Amino acid sequence: MSVFTSDLTIDGDYASLANQARALLAGESDRIANAANLAALIFQAVPNLNWAGFYFVDPRGDPVVGPFQGRPACVRIAPGSGVCGTALVSGRTQRVADVHEFEGHIACDPESRSEIVVPLKLDDRVIGVLDIDSPVAERFDERDQAAIELLAGIYLESIRKPSDPG
Repeated sequence: MSVFTSDLTIDGDYASLANQARALLAGESDRIANAANLAALIFQAVPNLNWAGFYFVDPRGDPVVGPFQGRPACVRIAPGSGVCGTALVSGRTQRVADVHEFEGHIACDPESRSEIVVPLKLDDRVIGVLDIDSPVAERFDERDQAAIELLAGIYLESIRKPSDPG
């Protein structure tokens, strides 16, 4: 069961993508391996993207680039800076129609126009974010947001370690 809820129905291509993600991550709990595979799956399956990947919070509290697909990325982002840092600090998904109008946007790839960033919450703390960029302005709508949040939930469930094996 996803940690995200939505009034929108995930159907069609996104339902298929969610099923592929579940199958791809099943039986593995390593957060890096699963992030790498999910980033590749999203990048290959979702049209009009130029970046898909993860930033994970390091011991100092900074988001540091993790597995991704796309052009080279900013390595470290200050909490509260840019779309990723805002999602991290607020704990809420950030869906930005035009990143050039987002105050404090960090232009890792100048071709990015829109972005969606989902915070990854595990045991009531944000451990990182799932970041998706597009060279198309207004690329992401409510349906995309619900689907990306679902995929983030599938990822989190895959890395969750059982508290009691017995």
